Amino acid sequence: MKRTTVKLPDELDARLRHESERRGRTVSELTRDAIDQYLGGSDDHGKRHLLAAGAGRSGYQDVSEHIEEILSKEVGASLS
Repeated sequence: MKRTTVKLPDELDARLRHESERRGRTVSELTRDAIDQYLGGSDDHGKRHLLAAGAGRSGYQDVSEHIEEILSKEVGASLS
């Protein structure tokens, strides 16, 4: 593993150290994870993360069977 020095503004350094303590992880671990995610890194199996997976999760299990009913409820609720 290579060592790299990064200069951070004081406020960003404070936020990073606070998050490190909050999560119980080292600053180095958080930094590596953040860089890996930013660069489109991969998980332990060499597959890319699907960052948007589940982003549109509705909570309904049978959306394809009841889409008209669901949309009618959702649109009706937002118009009220």
